Amino acid sequence: MKKSLGAKTIVYPTPVFIVGTYDKAGKPNAMNVAWGGLCCSNPPSVAISLRKATYTYGNIVERKAFTVNIPSENYVKEADHFGIASGSKEDKFSATKLTSVKSDMVDAPYIKEFPLVLECKLTHTVEIGLHTQFIGEIVDVKVEESVLGEGGIIDIEKMRPFLYAPEIRAYYGIGKCLGKAFSLGKQI
Repeated sequence: MKKSLGAKTIVYPTPVFIVGTYDKAGKPNAMNVAWGGLCCSNPPSVAISLRKATYTYGNIVERKAFTVNIPSENYVKEADHFGIASGSKEDKFSATKLTSVKSDMVDAPYIKEFPLVLECKLTHTVEIGLHTQFIGEIVDVKVEESVLGEGGIIDIEKMRPFLYAPEIRAYYGIGKCLGKAFSLGKQI
């Protein structure tokens, strides 16, 4: 039997996206954003949702661009810090000792140490309520060669991204492979 929990913001798994932006003065900033995911195949697009009160919100509105950086488990503390501190009060790159790199595709920085980066130009802004959804067209994907596997495809076990559990505010690593998508179901 299922128990009703009411209307809540619970989806499992929730990705850990570190969103990179520049402020009006050109200072790089990064923010941990849990509300996001892929939202279109053609054009390839990603959506992130932010509160207007965040520093990153104003940066995206101003620059019309952002990056989505996917950290590996090695950087869980740094990723968490990006969600705790405000870029209006602290230089998060100095605090975490991570490296901001100027994107050659969009007006936003990415994080050198993180294995996967989506460079996005803002295409749509949707006011939802407390959050505003920013939809960015992915104009380029950058990946560390060390996390590539057979055929030049990203190997999730080499990349080791991690997930966020919103209800308990905790991070989890990726588990073992359960089987191939679009294949397992054929056994039924």
